[in-house]
Amino acid sequence: MSTSPPLYKKAVVVEDDEAIQYMYKLKLEKANFKVKTASNGQEGLSVIEELRPDIILLDLNMPVMSGDKMLEAVRARPWGNSIKVIVLTNISKDEAPPVLRILNVDRYIVKAHYTPNQVLEIVNEILGENTRTSSLHKS
Repeated sequence: MSTSPPLYKKAVVVEDDEAIQYMYKLKLEKANFKVKTASNGQEGLSVIEELRPDIILLDLNMPVMSGDKMLEAVRARPWGNSIKVIVLTNISKDEAPPVLRILNVDRYIVKAHYTPNQVLEIVNEILGENTRTSSLHKS
């Protein structure tokens, strides 16, 4: 008996602000994602290793381990380069850690400039779930 692949996409939200974390968790779950959350990079790394998500929404400034350090650790894993990553932060691109340039980030979003619906559209676009692509969201 063969097992068919799951019909849902998997996402991890790594965000230390509980309200923002919860908002994106609900938004993704309503769009039929299986979602796990983490409040810092170290916890995020454990959750990502367990779930092996299709996409990560990643804040940069967090306690214990920053988002860029966590992403470095994910990308060092054999399976880590296939995961899509959206950096979702309030740090401008100019102030972002330079290492992000080599860590294969799919999109860099300043939280204050996007609604949750727009972020969900970008998630779907990156995962190939949306046939129309919008230049508005390109960074």
